[in-house]
Amino acid sequence: MQKSDLPWSGGPSPYDAEVKLGDGRRVALHYRRGKGLVEQHYSPRAKAWTAPMVIYRTTTDACQGIQLRTKNGTVAAVADFGPYCYDGEPPTESLAAVGVGDLTDWSVDVTKDFDGWERATVSEDGQRVVFGRNTTLNWSRTDGFEGR
Repeated sequence: MQKSDLPWSGGPSPYDAEVKLGDGRRVALHYRRGKGLVEQHYSPRAKAWTAPMVIYRTTTDACQGIQLRTKNGTVAAVADFGPYCYDGEPPTESLAAVGVGDLTDWSVDVTKDFDGWERATVSEDGQRVVFGRNTTLNWSRTDGFEGR
């Protein structure tokens, strides 16, 4: 098995997440200090990881962890950032992201000064994602993020 090109501490980290798609591809998201949220995906056909790509640029600190969910070729991600997260403050940037197809283009929605999405639910057919907490944010393959 080959590894992603991004640095890895050798242990499980809430700031690194990986998920396997039904077709054998893998998607890895990592927080990279001073850059933001970085994505790579692995192709079993090419037997290689893509070059790291920033899908959300920020210089604030990572908060909480990255959550990934996938169904039928759709990958949904939840991630949070904030300047004082290491001190226990809530995030100031709560990210909902969705990648489909060849995973080179991600739809990203950022909610400011929000305590973060608790979950992302991908429909069985991969056409819709619902991000939830005490409110919801909807994404669909046809319309992207609702009202944005």
